[in-house]
Amino acid sequence: MSYQSWQRINLENLDEKALEEKYAQGFVLTRIFKQMDQVRSLRVVLEKFVPSSENRRILRKGEEIEMRALSLPMPIENYDWRIHATGAKFYSEKFGPGTFSANKIKELITSNKSNFNCLLVFSDKKTNQDIGWSICFLSKNILHYAYPFYNLSYNNLGIIMMTKTIEWASGQGINFCYLGSIWDEKAKYKLQFFPEEFFDGKEWQGVDKLFFNLP
Repeated sequence: MSYQSWQRINLENLDEKALEEKYAQGFVLTRIFKQMDQVRSLRVVLEKFVPSSENRRILRKGEEIEMRALSLPMPIENYDWRIHATGAKFYSEKFGPGTFSANKIKELITSNKSNFNCLLVFSDKKTNQDIGWSICFLSKNILHYAYPFYNLSYNNLGIIMMTKTIEWASGQGINFCYLGSIWDEKAKYKLQFFPEEFFDGKEWQGVDKLFFNLP
């Protein structure tokens, strides 16, 4: 789960308008409080987004999955330890031991010293159980789908969560959904939405130019 960055900055505060401007310059919020990294950022242009036949197929596969958005920080009395247990297991199995600790996941969700203000929760209608989460930054104009994790026993849940998020965000009048960095072909699964753009270090480009510029 590594990425390269061109520049790192420390913020004085988390002013929403200033953060939107930094995202437009290729920066993304990190796990470190008031820190942003400039990366090969990828975003969906929601103002022009129209679900493709593949997007609609994924949504049909996820008809039994419901999504809700919660504000962060979450009161500790409302917090469920199964959130960080699922998250730590997910990142360990997907990206290697120690990638994302249970304590850090809990901190990002419950602490007032977190860059993130929204938790997307995905539940299974059949069992009425929460099975997936994504720690996000949400403002009036942008959504950063930053740290998703889920119960790995559910097939295709990752892309279902991402597709449901983008569909939801497009209905909220949000301009851009940022999907993190796209440094190598391991991130190609993010290229399922139209239109998308990536930040090349200086400006935003159409993704048709992306893989000619990979390091």
